[in-house]
Parts: sequence; structure tokens; C-alpha cells
Amino acid sequence: MDVFNVTDRDGNKIWDKDIMSYIKTSIETDAYFFPSIQRNSVGVMPSKDYTAIELTGSDRPGLLSEVCAVLTDLKCNVVKAEVWTHNTRAAAVVHVTNGSTGLAIEDPVTLSKIKKLLCNVLKGDGDSRTAKSMVSMGITHTERRLHQLMFDDRDFEKGVNLGDKKSRPQVSVMDCFEKDYSVVIMRSKDRPKLLFDTICTLTDMQYVVFHGTVDAGRAEAYQEYYIRHVDGLPVSSEAERERVIQCLEAAIERRASEGLELELRTEDRVGLLSDITRIFRENGLSIRRAEISTKNGKAIDSFYVSEMSGNPVGAETIESIRQQIGETVLRVKQNPFSTSKPQSGTGFLFGNFFKGCSFQSFRSVRSYS
Repeated sequence: MDVFNVTDRDGNKIWDKDIMSYIKTSIETDAYFFPSIQRNSVGVMPSKDYTAIELTGSDRPGLLSEVCAVLTDLKCNVVKAEVWTHNTRAAAVVHVTNGSTGLAIEDPVTLSKIKKLLCNVLKGDGDSRTAKSMVSMGITHTERRLHQLMFDDRDFEKGVNLGDKKSRPQVSVMDCFEKDYSVVIMRSKDRPKLLFDTICTLTDMQYVVFHGTVDAGRAEAYQEYYIRHVDGLPVSSEAERERVIQCLEAAIERRASEGLELELRTEDRVGLLSDITRIFRENGLSIRRAEISTKNGKAIDSFYVSEMSGNPVGAETIESIRQQIGETVLRVKQNPFSTSKPQSGTGFLFGNFFKGCSFQSFRSVRSYS
């Protein structure tokens, strides 16, 4: 039995019957759930609408700009993309079409060329890890896939700069001997989709949640899960315990890339993303996270940026970018992860089941075994 106490994003009770009906129908429909995604496969279901490109490699300033420039040279139009960076690593899932036909790219020679050139871009100087570029005709859950890509790339391994320890998530794993469980407790800043990120990571690590409690306060989120591995055993060694802690810390941090949010809305065209990311690079900005989409011929893009030095973006830099892009299409939004004005009821946004809803609390109970 799972009990979710939810509100809308503004913290108000949900009265809209259409929303309640959508939630009920989505959860009760088996076909809605995404199939299990194998880490070494790309594309769960065939699609003729676009070609999916998955990328992992070392993060560096200007990387997205270089990737977009290659795709533009190859006459590829980016219709949707999401880019995450964490702990010096970068991962992206990019949906492209043929710039001339607007259809998915199927030619094996072209696909091989795309993969080869993007791999060359992703290879950083002195990078000890292998850059990866995969191409497929398929549909997958983008955010779930990004977690898997970064997990496989071992972004959870400790980097040189761990940042402010006070702002980092606190994760602990303890034993529950009387019921033969392991107890995972997490405390972190509250933000949208936090529950989704932690549950997906536990699932991808082959752990089953038997009981759980989640509480979203004004600024801090508390999560507690009683887990076992799929083989029925709890966490059995100190090395496994440390791995669980590191992976959950990484899952919480990946989406919470700090930076100023810039929103772009304009007419879509081939090469638009290449031009925009080049302007960011030329103005000394580093893209920490990006969400790219197109709808009815309109490009709707969000970029989370900082100075290449890691400092906040100055007003003069924003003004320079606006002059080059156009003031009417670029909007500066408040950093959603800023702690200056915590809002009550920001809660967790979990997948697509609870669209527009915010978790205030959650409790899950499974039968003891």
C-alpha cells in the first residue's frame, strides 16, 4: 500500500477532476509503465520520428557548442535534448532529424559518421575514461536514461572538488537486523523530481524498496527506505554500503546543477542550437544543464549557466548575449535551486504520474517477508 499526500506546485489542494482522473488512469494502466531499460541497449521501442543519440564524456566549457556544431555540419536538426553534468562528467540524450526531410536518419553510413565525429569531440585531453557515442532509432525515458548513462560512466566516484559539504546531500545506510533489511536515510535540499531520481537509482542498482517514508519540509527533504537487493539480501559489506551512499549522493546532485537559468523561445530552424551555444561560449559561459525542445515549429530551450570560472553570471554578460540573440526571445529566470527564498510545499515531482503535483509526504508499506 502506497500513500501519497500531494498538492499542486503552489501548495494548494488539488480540486481539478481532470488531474485526479489522469493520475488514477495512469497508475492503473499497465501499458503506461516504461519497460525495463537495459544499460547496454539504446531504444526500447522503434520510432521513425527521430534518431536518438546518447553521449557521455568529460565535461568542459564549450562541449555542447562543439557537439551542436558537428550536428549542424552533418545537416542534423536537434528537436529535443537534455544535458546533465556532474563531477567533471557529462551525459546527453539528443533527438535529431534529417535537416532536409524532417524524418529520422536511417542511412548506416551517415549514422556511422555521426558516431565517429561525436566521439572525437567527446575525447578530452588526458581523459582516462572512454568517451561514448551511441545512435539508435528508438524511444526511451530520457531522464531515466541519463541516470543510467552517468551511473555507467561512474560519475559517483569522488572528484577533487567536492564543493560545500554543508550544501551536499547527507546519505547514510544502516542495518535493521531484526527484519533483515538495510535502512537508507537521505537528507537534502528539496526540489522537483527528487523522489524520482532516488527511486530510479535504487531500482537501477537492483534494490527493492519494501517500506518507505518521505517528508518534504520548507527547505529540507527527508527520505527513509527499507531495502534489500533483488537477491533478497541486505547490504552485506562496507564496500557495498559506500557504493550505495555515493550513488545516491550523485543521483541527488545530477539534476541540481547550480547556475542561472536562461530560457529561450523563438522560431526553430536548423543550426539554431549551434548558434546559441556558440554565443554562450564566446561570452565565457559554461552550460551546466540544458533542456531543449520544439513544439509547433517553436524552440523552447532552458540553459543553466555559470561563468567558466564557476562564478555567477554578471549582468553585463547577460546584456551582451541579449544583444546578440535578441531581447524578445531570451528570458532570465531565477535559479530554481537558490536557497535565498525557500518556498513551502515545493515537494517532489515524481515522473509523469503526478503532473503538476508536489509531494508533501509519502509512505509506502509492503508485507514483511
